[in-house]
Amino acid sequence: MNSFFLLFIGLPALEIFLLIKIGGQIGALNTVSLIFLTAVIGIYFAKSQGMKTIKSGVLNLYQNKTPIFEIISGASIAIAAMFLIIPGFFTDSIGFLLLIPFTRKIIINFFINKHQIKTTKENDNVLDGEIIEDKKDEL
Repeated sequence: MNSFFLLFIGLPALEIFLLIKIGGQIGALNTVSLIFLTAVIGIYFAKSQGMKTIKSGVLNLYQNKTPIFEIISGASIAIAAMFLIIPGFFTDSIGFLLLIPFTRKIIINFFINKHQIKTTKENDNVLDGEIIEDKKDEL
């Protein structure tokens, strides 16, 4: 089955399931309040982490270093903010995991290492060579 279709149908179904279960335990009003509270707190932390990432990136640029980790970190903070705006407890937990610098670094390193292993396996069949043209006098 297509993974996009599974994500498009499965994620909202999981969110609805969690909202019903948690709402049954703590009440509907408390559940809605908790969703708004996590969105507000998450957006605040996304803004503060984003500013720290921008400062770190500018510092790397001043030191003539490429801010690759800061670019990836900034993108993950933007994804985390999007997950925190989407109502639901599963997406909020993923968003908060991406906002915490320690867990964000672990997740980024996992995906980078997974991508590097995949690209090295794909490039095993590459043969390096050099073309030398032998030009003779053409009269």
